[in-house]
Amino acid sequence: MAFPIQQGLFQYIDLDHYAILGVPIGAELKEIRLRYLNVARRLHPDTCKALTKAEKERANTLLSKLVNPAWEHLSREGSRLEYSLILSQIGQRLAHNEQQFSFKTKAAQQLIKSQKNVELEYKNLVQSLAGDQYASVDSIYQKIAQLSELNLAYLIVSQSKSSRPTLSNPPLSLEYSRTLNTDTIFEQPPQEEELPKESPVISYIRRAQSYADKGNYAQVVLEMRDALKLEPNNSTCHGLLGLAYLRQNQASMAKIHITTALKHDPNNEIALDAKRELDKVITANDQQTKPGDSSKQSKSFWTLFGGRDKKK
Repeated sequence: MAFPIQQGLFQYIDLDHYAILGVPIGAELKEIRLRYLNVARRLHPDTCKALTKAEKERANTLLSKLVNPAWEHLSREGSRLEYSLILSQIGQRLAHNEQQFSFKTKAAQQLIKSQKNVELEYKNLVQSLAGDQYASVDSIYQKIAQLSELNLAYLIVSQSKSSRPTLSNPPLSLEYSRTLNTDTIFEQPPQEEELPKESPVISYIRRAQSYADKGNYAQVVLEMRDALKLEPNNSTCHGLLGLAYLRQNQASMAKIHITTALKHDPNNEIALDAKRELDKVITANDQQTKPGDSSKQSKSFWTLFGGRDKKK
C-alpha cells in the first residue's frame, strides 16, 4: 500500500516500525508485544469501534499492511537488532548536521531543545503521542508522522553527544600560510567536517535480514562471512553471525563468533545480546538434556526460539 508519510525517519527508511506501533526506540520485547496487542484490538474488525463499514475496512487494512508487519519485524530478535543498527547508523550520520534540521512538531522541537534527561523525556513524549494514536482512523497517519519525527530527533540528539566534532586548533590564516615553506611539515587546518561514510557491511546486513525473515539462516551465515572479509574485526557482524549459528543449532560455532565479537568490543550491544542467548541455550541443555539423549537436546534448543520439533 502507498504510504503517505515523508516525514521523520520515513525520509531515510521505508517504514518506521517503532512509530507505527507507538513505542520508543529500544523498547523491550514485552513492551512491544503489549502495545501491539492493544493496537490490534483497536483495529481488528471484531473489536474495532469505528462507526461505519468503510472506517472498519480502513482500520483492518492498517492492521494487516502496517501494524502486523511492524510487529513481525520487531518481534524477531535478529531483525530487531539489525534494525537498531541501521537506526544507529542514521543517527550517527545526521548528528553532524544537527543545526540544519527544522522540525515541525512540538514534541520533536521540545526534545531537541531539552537540557534534561533526554531518554526519560523522549519516552514521556512517545507515551503522550501514542495515547490516542489509534483513537481515530482519520488521524492515524498524522500521529505516526509525529512519532517518526520525534524518533528522528531522538536519534540525532542521542548520537550528537558522542559524535559532535571538536576543533582542537584554530584555522590558519591565509597570510600566515603563505609564509610557510613548501618543505615545512604542518598539520593542515581543519576543513568542513565530512559526514562519515556508511559502513560497507550495512548492505550485507540488510540482505541477510531478508533471508532471516524467511528463516534461511544458512544464507545469513554466508552474508555475514562475506561482510567479515571487508571488516574482519566488526563486532556487530560477529555477533549477528553467532546468532545465525544459534538458529542452526551450532552452539560451538556461535560461541566462537560471539567470543570474537566481545573481544574486539566488550560493550557491543548486539554481541552482548547474542552472548545472553548463547548462555540460555547452554543452561537449557545442561538442565534439560541427559547425556546421550540427542532428541531432547534438539527439542530444548528449538523450543527456546519458537521452532517446531521435527516429527519422528
